[in-house]
Amino acid sequence: MNAALKLRPALPVEDAAQPFIRSELSALGLRWIGQVSWNEANWLLIQKALLRHEARLSVSGAVVVDTGAHTGRSPKDKYIVSDVETETNVWWDNNQRMERIQFERLKSDMLTHARMKDLFVQDLEACPGATPLPVRLITETAWASLFMRHLLKPSEVAAGGFAPQFHIINLPSFKANPAVHGTRSETVIAIDFSSRMVLIAGTAYAGEMKKAVFTLLNYLLPEQGVLPMHCSANVGAAGDAAIFFGLSGTGKTTLSADPERALIGDDEHGWSDTGIFNFENGCYAKAINLDPAQEPAIHEAALAFGSVLENVVMDHRLGTVNFADGSKTENTRSAYPLHKIPNAKPELVAKAPKVLVMLTADAFGVLPPVAKLSVDEAIEMFLLGYTSKLAGTERGIKEPEATFSACFGAPFLPRKPEVYAALLRKKIEANGTKCYLLNTGWTGGAYGVGKRMKLADTRAMLKAILGGSIETSELRKDDNFGFAVPKAIVDVNAEVLDPRKSWKNPAAYDVAAAELVARFKKAKTK
Repeated sequence: MNAALKLRPALPVEDAAQPFIRSELSALGLRWIGQVSWNEANWLLIQKALLRHEARLSVSGAVVVDTGAHTGRSPKDKYIVSDVETETNVWWDNNQRMERIQFERLKSDMLTHARMKDLFVQDLEACPGATPLPVRLITETAWASLFMRHLLKPSEVAAGGFAPQFHIINLPSFKANPAVHGTRSETVIAIDFSSRMVLIAGTAYAGEMKKAVFTLLNYLLPEQGVLPMHCSANVGAAGDAAIFFGLSGTGKTTLSADPERALIGDDEHGWSDTGIFNFENGCYAKAINLDPAQEPAIHEAALAFGSVLENVVMDHRLGTVNFADGSKTENTRSAYPLHKIPNAKPELVAKAPKVLVMLTADAFGVLPPVAKLSVDEAIEMFLLGYTSKLAGTERGIKEPEATFSACFGAPFLPRKPEVYAALLRKKIEANGTKCYLLNTGWTGGAYGVGKRMKLADTRAMLKAILGGSIETSELRKDDNFGFAVPKAIVDVNAEVLDPRKSWKNPAAYDVAAAELVARFKKAKTK
């Protein structure tokens, strides 16, 4: 074979900046490490992920990875370090403590574990459309580095100029020791706001990195008068922005990817005095049953070259993926840069929202599919955060489970819900934002009997909200919750708008409704 044609393995990037980054890592305690990949581009990370057998390449060029036993977040394994600052600021009823001595031992043992390992380092920025939060990610896999390059913005600051405010060290191969580190299991996500460090171990699920950054922002931004929100956002041609609160699986990504509106982001945003802005630079969409006919933009982005597919089943012979196969998990995921969505707004910002939609997936089939909310009702729903956790979103969730998650994101709230609710009320009242409830859950019966709300119906209701026609609709008062419910919406069967009429047995609906009302009352007293 001609010597010029011989294939050579990809080599680590060795440039003048390598001594600098090694010095930076050494200052953290990462010494005697192997090769260092620093701010390598996507195509190099893809090569290395394949060469290291971390991933497979689909026929379309998407990077397919398997996260093993952890196919969802592990909220019971997440901790915040207790110290003088956090003691009075953290919502300890919702967050687990880790003592300083345990965190330092965990950090020391993880740094020791990293010796002689090749590491992948990325200098990234959260909140790229506003005041950026510089974050340095250090992980042991190339694909995790690629994933976070999709979700956050790779920094363009020259070597020596990037000053990370937080470090995230992610070593999935390290197993925590509960007896030594004070953890519940071998899995741990530990956040120390004082040393500005996040440690992740015992799980390869990439969502832990993404949500760790969200937790950081949920702690930092309220002190600046900025409301952090677990929501998607888009904007119309006239600059009329809309935000969509909701837990994973309720439709944030699907409904915000509207071909007639520009997408700002699909999951995490801030609301400041000047408007709203995306925390991220990419999307992390649920991929189960992803349908090109129903969600063409997301489907195309998920299959694009370099997109990361988590736990999506792939045919090893053909290289094709099967989005309908949930044999590994119902929580299959796709991560891709925001610009892969054709109508994404490059600036990632918009003016204050004209419309606020609270998404829920009611597994009981009781809540109306759409309703107008007063400011007080909106704040109450925000504090309750009622929805159903969907299969696979967290470990152990096998079927929809009714839950109340404060601010539609309790697992990510380091501060008390009242802090965020007060900010939300202030923003709504200052901007005259109109509020609505949109239920994407079950109709005609509870889970197992009824069916999931048709996406076409949900989109028709949303069109009425965004277009303003719902404001002139004749309304009825919901007998159970008091919400103002429209009696008619274009292209939606009137029976769907009244959940009691959609059930074959109205008496059974009344029983289910009474049970849900009781759950609401109980949640309000907590």
